[in-house]
Amino acid sequence: MKNFVEELRWRGMLQDMMPGTEEQLTKEITTGYLGIDPTADSLHIGHLCGIMMLRHLQRCGHKPIALLGGATGMIGDPSGKSAERNLLNEETLAHNVACIRKQLEHFLDFNSKEPNAAELVNNYEWMKDFTFIDFARNIGKLITVNYMMAKDSVKKRFNGEFSQGMSFTEFTYQLLQGYDFYYLNTHKNCKLQMGGSDQWGNITTGTELIKKITGNEAYAVTCPLITKADGGKFGKTESGNIWLDRRYTSPYKFYQFWLNVSDDDAKRYIKIFTSLEREEIESLIAEHDAAPHLRTLQKRLAQEVTVMVHGESDFNAAVEATNILFGNTTADALRSLSEEMFLQVFDGVEQYEVSRTELEAGIAPLDLLAEKTNIFPSKGEARKMIMANGFSMNKEKLTDPQTPICARALLNNKYLLFQKGKKSYYLVIAK
Repeated sequence: MKNFVEELRWRGMLQDMMPGTEEQLTKEITTGYLGIDPTADSLHIGHLCGIMMLRHLQRCGHKPIALLGGATGMIGDPSGKSAERNLLNEETLAHNVACIRKQLEHFLDFNSKEPNAAELVNNYEWMKDFTFIDFARNIGKLITVNYMMAKDSVKKRFNGEFSQGMSFTEFTYQLLQGYDFYYLNTHKNCKLQMGGSDQWGNITTGTELIKKITGNEAYAVTCPLITKADGGKFGKTESGNIWLDRRYTSPYKFYQFWLNVSDDDAKRYIKIFTSLEREEIESLIAEHDAAPHLRTLQKRLAQEVTVMVHGESDFNAAVEATNILFGNTTADALRSLSEEMFLQVFDGVEQYEVSRTELEAGIAPLDLLAEKTNIFPSKGEARKMIMANGFSMNKEKLTDPQTPICARALLNNKYLLFQKGKKSYYLVIAK
């Protein structure tokens, strides 16, 4: 077995670790779990570091358990939150759990015949019949309020760092998460819990419960919270989260996110978010440093993560779309794009509508560019750029300002793509 702790260490994924953890992991196959609250029906890349911990655990020969918080998701973890989350109903949570289950299959092997096959569990299964009185008598009495108040996630909410206090519902979250660890320890022989560094307080509550109830040893490992080199929040863009589900973030935009990270971030992210071995990553970094303008690291990072999440075909389509937008591509390549991918690539491009009837009859280029649309402020400017060979339609130079533009030029029988210079695109839609 590979040394899991050392794997995390060189990848920059090790923040805190309980004493004895590394010795336990080098001694025998160890079952470890990581919890995910199903607050949405898709994971986003903020979840990826934790999921990669599970992936690396399995690759190092140990058994990973992904715990979906069907019960704890009804409450909401206060760690790092300034306000209480909206509570989700049972039906919504069941839907979210089913969707996340499918996504996790891209990262973990649940079907292996080996003893370290991944498992998926839902804490709603063992919490749904647990009465409040039973929980208070059997679990609540074991952990003091003083102990719970000492946790950072609780102190921050009481010491005025955030604007709101904390409800009893949220206050009990660490007990519920601690009970999860105890339950998995006694029913699945799970000895390790993993999570982000903001989970340390919740995780150690679990180890404390296990020791008090059973006397068993339990261990913990956390990864650092991922940030960008400039200090910005990882995974956030102007349009919001980068999701793993194509309904919310297209494979093209997903690929573009990784392709456009900074050099410093690429050097960290390729260790954290891929399964490439150390020697290959070091070779890629050296190659990148020798010719940074080629963006070797970003391209390989984007490839590895996009293939892992969306598959080879979506990755290839994203590369083709990128070449169309930023490279010297052909009109045939543009026409080969599906309408879905075409719209993803040119999302946000300035759009205009024209009458399909007029296009079928044919519209003079200067009329289309300066009157039917505002691509040019005047016919004179449009003529000047066309004659200077600086204007394209559907990735082919538009050289004649007189020949009418007709409906047969439409892409997907609906669109005309105009390009002014290298980067200015305009989309004309036939209605």
